[in-house]
Amino acid sequence: MKGPAAYFLALFLGLGQLSAQNKELLYDFVEIPQALMLNPGMQTDFQWHAGVPGLSGVSLAAGSSGLTVYDLFADDGLDFTQKVRDRAVFGMKPRDEVSATYQVEILNGGFRSRNRPEDYYSFGIYHEGDVIVYWPRDLAILGFEGNADQLGRRFNLGHLKTRGEILNVFHFGVNRRMSDKLTLGARAKLYSGIIDFNSSRNTGYFVTTRGQNNLLANTLVADMFVRTSGLEAIRKILDDNTIDDGSRIRKLLMRRGFLGGDLGLGIDLGFSYDLNERTLITGSVLDLGFIYHHTDPRNFNLQGRATTEGIEVILPDALDDPNADFWQELVDEIEGLVPFEENNRNYITFRPTRVHASLRYNFGQPQKAQADCDCDVQPGGRPKRYRYANSLGGQLYVINRPRGPQTALTAFYQHRFGNLLSLKGTYTVDKFSLTNLGLGMSLQAGPVNFYILADNLLAYSNLPDSHYASLQLGLNILSWGRN
Repeated sequence: MKGPAAYFLALFLGLGQLSAQNKELLYDFVEIPQALMLNPGMQTDFQWHAGVPGLSGVSLAAGSSGLTVYDLFADDGLDFTQKVRDRAVFGMKPRDEVSATYQVEILNGGFRSRNRPEDYYSFGIYHEGDVIVYWPRDLAILGFEGNADQLGRRFNLGHLKTRGEILNVFHFGVNRRMSDKLTLGARAKLYSGIIDFNSSRNTGYFVTTRGQNNLLANTLVADMFVRTSGLEAIRKILDDNTIDDGSRIRKLLMRRGFLGGDLGLGIDLGFSYDLNERTLITGSVLDLGFIYHHTDPRNFNLQGRATTEGIEVILPDALDDPNADFWQELVDEIEGLVPFEENNRNYITFRPTRVHASLRYNFGQPQKAQADCDCDVQPGGRPKRYRYANSLGGQLYVINRPRGPQTALTAFYQHRFGNLLSLKGTYTVDKFSLTNLGLGMSLQAGPVNFYILADNLLAYSNLPDSHYASLQLGLNILSWGRN
């Protein structure tokens, strides 16, 4: 397999390992401490918690809104190159995306204040990666079919939009029960950037028209850029054959991840409010923040306008200089009209801000929130909250992306089997799937809490034909206080 088909296969396989993640199963799952990371104002009755390092919060996912592996590799008797052309090159739209988010907790803990029992403090470090690639439709068509039969068509350079980052996040949060009805929370974050790249504000076009001195004229109007941080040092290590690549890269990434790289600040805000004894509304805004990239930036810009009719050979004048390099003259002429620039300027990126909200109705047998005492009040004299055997409601999720906000709606049902086991089922509608059914479990065995959450269960029967799948799991040690 050669030519354009091989190119687009490689591109798709590279993107097909990426993911997108909403974490609708974890949101407001109050039995799980990691739910505080999605809403610092969540109602909580823990006395303290400690996550098992490396196992307390692991989340992985994979998703693509426009194409699946099965679309290309199904044994349906169709020509592979034709499937690439029809289903990928011409079948996907500029708003189709492959996006990625993963997270691994390095440290996670929390404790209730002795002097202010209404306050619960949480802290930790987690490693995170986020990538989004929109399908560059016009550029894909130009690369696959060329411009020979596309006279007068403007290929939109703005279809190229992508961004990605890998970083560590240090955080400290305060959760305060303001009254019997209202709980507020805030979390401060310190970002330690490892790798960043982005190219999202591109404009311009490429068009082929009839020429005056040659048959065809090609016009490029471009205002494009790619900004990177952290990649250049890795490239230099890989180019140096005298050193151990793996060891040097690990040390470099470790140093950058622990405050030796690009630094930034952010904040999370959240609340929970009881409308009445059985109805609760919640909301949170996460990652209101920025990162200043200054340790290893390398940027590329292409800006200007140029029209060329190719190599023009005017006889007999061209014979006067037999050593003339007509191709290099053409390249120099285009670079003069549309200058390509490299620089090392520092830059700022803003984090992909996320918004969560929910409305929950509780019903069935009331159960007191788990604690080691039989008292009717919380520390500080406040009435003890009740949990109910059943909860039903809806959730909203919004994330800021280069092509505008991306949203998801979720309906959920949760059932509690005493304080031992809690199950949560979800149905989510978003751009990846209209049939996303999820199931989550939180198991409490004494002080040990184990949870596992899986999305889009219907797709597990044929994962290659799935647009989305995710898995989250964790292990914690919990305490609800002394008798």
